Amino acid sequence: MTVIMDPTNERAPVARQISARPPALSGTVALLDIAKPRGNVLLDRLEVLLKARAPGIEVRRYSKPTFTKPAPEGLRQQIRAEADFVIEGLAD
Repeated sequence: MTVIMDPTNERAPVARQISARPPALSGTVALLDIAKPRGNVLLDRLEVLLKARAPGIEVRRYSKPTFTKPAPEGLRQQIRAEADFVIEGLAD
């Protein structure tokens, strides 16, 4: 079991199972820009690399309104309904 530290409260780590990795990347990948400066630059590059390595995937882009708060529930539900994987872009 892997311990993942929750940045909102590291005094009590939460034990979670890491999801099994699929044998190949296929389906829809969500790239979530959390609205930090230059995060879009990172995600632009990741999109190019993903499409080059796995031409069968679809990439969809999403953005949080601000990095200071969690993604709104509606956005989280939209991503969950439309994507198989999520990559969140953090940058400064």
